[in-house]
Amino acid sequence: MKKILGMGNALTDILLQIENDEVLLSLNLMKGGMQLINTERSEQISKAVSNLSRKMAAGGSASNTINGITRLGMSAGFVGKIGKDDVGSFFISDSQNNGVVLHLLQSETPSGHCTVLVSPDSERTLCTYLGAACELEAADLSPEMFEGYDIFHIEGYLVQNHELIRTAVKLAKNAGLKVSLDLASYNVVKENFNFLHEIVREYVDIVFANEEEALAFTGNEPEPALIQIAELCEIAIVKVGKEGSYIKSGNHIVQIKPRLANCIDTTGAGDLYASGFLFGLANKFSLEVCGKIGSLVSGNVVEVLGAKMTNEVWETIHMELKNIV
Repeated sequence: MKKILGMGNALTDILLQIENDEVLLSLNLMKGGMQLINTERSEQISKAVSNLSRKMAAGGSASNTINGITRLGMSAGFVGKIGKDDVGSFFISDSQNNGVVLHLLQSETPSGHCTVLVSPDSERTLCTYLGAACELEAADLSPEMFEGYDIFHIEGYLVQNHELIRTAVKLAKNAGLKVSLDLASYNVVKENFNFLHEIVREYVDIVFANEEEALAFTGNEPEPALIQIAELCEIAIVKVGKEGSYIKSGNHIVQIKPRLANCIDTTGAGDLYASGFLFGLANKFSLEVCGKIGSLVSGNVVEVLGAKMTNEVWETIHMELKNIV
C-alpha cells in the first residue's frame, strides 16, 4: 500500500466558539485572519477567553492532512518539532491515536499551539504561537525519514525557511517521492513569490491553492490561475470555497462540485480536501474521483468544530466513499 509523509508546524489547536465578535475587538484581532503571537500575547488571549469551554486537537495544516489520510485508511507519517511539555505530549498522543507515524524532533522551547476563535458565522480567527514548531530546520532532516513513502506533502507555512524546504524536497526527490505543496496563505505566497515559483517549477508535482493564494501566485482569477500553475507542475488544484474546486493535469481539466454542508467552522477544510485528494491519488483513482473524495471529506469537516471529526462522522464518510470509488 502507498504511504504519505507530511511535514509542517506541529501545533496543538485550542478551539473556542465565541458568542459574538466583541472579544475580537477588545483584543484587537483581525477577524478571519491569522496572527502570530508571542508568549505575552498568548497569555493575554487565554485570560480573555478563560470562561469559554475549549476543545483540543493535534493541529497544523500538514498534520491535519496526514491525520485525515490515516482516518481514510492509508499509512502516513509526519515530520515536525515539539517542546518537552504537556502540549507536546498531547500532540504525540492525539496523533498516534489517529494512526500517524511520528518523526518528531524535540526542543527546549515550549510547544506550538494555535488558539482558534470561531465566530457565530463560522469565520475563524487564528492566534498562533509557533514555539518549538518553527525551530524545525534543514539539519533535522535525514534520508531515512523519507524511506518507504511515496508522496511528500508540505504545508506552505514552512516556506519562509528556504533552506529547510530546499533540503526537504531534494531528499524527497532523491528517495523517489512525488512532492505535494499546499500554498497555505496568500501572504506567505506574496512574501516568498520568487522562491515559491522556483521550488514549484523544479521540485513540486502537486500544488493546492485556494482562490486568494492562486491570485497571489499568478495574478489571475481561479480558472486562468489554474492553467498557469499547471504549466509548472504535474497537477494543479484551485479550491473556490462554496463553488467547489478545479483540477488540471496536462490537457485534462476537471471541475468538482462542492458537497452541500451545514457549515459551522471552516477550520481544516483545505487541509482535509488535500487528505481526500492525496488518498485518491495514491490509490491511482482518476482526477475526478480524487477531487470528489477531497470534497466529501472537506464538506464533512466544516460541519464540526475544528479539524478533527468523530468516529461516527468518519464511518459516514467511509460509507459515502463507496459510492464515489
